[in-house]
Amino acid sequence: MAKIVIAEDDQMLAEIYQTRLELAGHEVSVAHDGLIALNKIHEVMPDLALLDLMMPQLSGDEVLAEMRKSDWGKDIKVILLTNISKAEAPNTLDDLQFERYIVKVELSHNQLAEIVDETLATSN
Repeated sequence: MAKIVIAEDDQMLAEIYQTRLELAGHEVSVAHDGLIALNKIHEVMPDLALLDLMMPQLSGDEVLAEMRKSDWGKDIKVILLTNISKAEAPNTLDDLQFERYIVKVELSHNQLAEIVDETLATSN
């Protein structure tokens, strides 16, 4: 069982993701804004964080940048799960380490647990 933090401001979508991942056997925490997400990631020390790029307080790329600057967050696996196309994503992402970039509308809810398991199975 992996620990996962979902940072998603759409509460209904966050609940769907949480339910799918809990049914797959994972321990899931949810944050609905970037600042809470950053604090929760620091507190939980998850195996994986799912970050939406467009969130209140701190954007997902700002959360990721803060994680990568810290000793505690530099090795946590990250999937960026957003509705911003890769071409429209902030340029700062090029300098930050993340495992996958997924556009939400291209992802079925059934695929999420599979992608998470694949990501967790790969070594850093």
